[in-house]
Amino acid sequence: MNQTQVVNQFQEHRPLLFNIAYRMLGTAMEAEDMVQETYLRWREVEFSQVENPRAFLTTIVTRLAIDHLRSAQVRRETYPGPWLPEPVFTSSVAGPDDTVAMKESLSIAYLLMLERLSPTQRAAFVLHDLFDYDYAEVAAILETSEANSRQLVSRARSKMAAEPQVPLLKAEEEEAELLQQFISASIQGDVEIILELLAPDVTLVADGGGKVPSAMAPLHGAEAVSRLMVGIGRMAAPGMYLRVLGLNGQNALAVYQPDGWLEMLYFPVVRDSRLQALYIMRNPDKLRLPEEIVRRESEPISLQQFT
Repeated sequence: MNQTQVVNQFQEHRPLLFNIAYRMLGTAMEAEDMVQETYLRWREVEFSQVENPRAFLTTIVTRLAIDHLRSAQVRRETYPGPWLPEPVFTSSVAGPDDTVAMKESLSIAYLLMLERLSPTQRAAFVLHDLFDYDYAEVAAILETSEANSRQLVSRARSKMAAEPQVPLLKAEEEEAELLQQFISASIQGDVEIILELLAPDVTLVADGGGKVPSAMAPLHGAEAVSRLMVGIGRMAAPGMYLRVLGLNGQNALAVYQPDGWLEMLYFPVVRDSRLQALYIMRNPDKLRLPEEIVRRESEPISLQQFT
């Protein structure tokens, strides 16, 4: 196999490898690192010994992700405040068939559910339930028996089922409209409307990474969340603007400073036309969205129209 064939074979499977790595790790930068390391190892392979490039590459990236996730879990125990996955444009990590189920598996809420699994459980579940690898393939990738691969998936499903279930993603128009109503009410300090838009048992989780002011623990209940949002609304400055972006399989609301600095992202979980959960990304290290995609996907919305 010549160099061009080596590159072409890898590029054919690169989207799949990134999809697996991102769902394993929850961060785009780390997932990309795993894919790049997979490519470096791929270049050193004796290709006459590789019968199935897809299986071979999946095995490499999965094992790398498992090892990386073990160390990442230790780091996240000392993370300042709540940790949230790194947002990504959905178009860059679309599933094989871009189905609703695959989009839902990219949502912030779903990725947080995956965090409850051990690294091997997460790998087995992601490979089998999300990417349709059979138990024998999972066993080969994880270097275990087929019976154990079944057990890993079963235990992962049980843990996932014990978590509050993620509602089906709503129509884009409904998500965008509800979010904008919520931000508008927060800026205006209209607590009555805020409470109407929040489920009574709503949860708010904010990730500042210890780099910017942020709630250091999840907030629970409509009263607590409304107080925080009114406080955030008071900080709205003239010239700030919004964009509705398609991130992680759903609509997110991006808040920008007048100079174009991305201040924060809001990710909603909607049930019965109310916010059941709200995830706020403030960590600047996780807000590095490609500007060319931002401009292509969304028009700016002035905050002045809400005041």
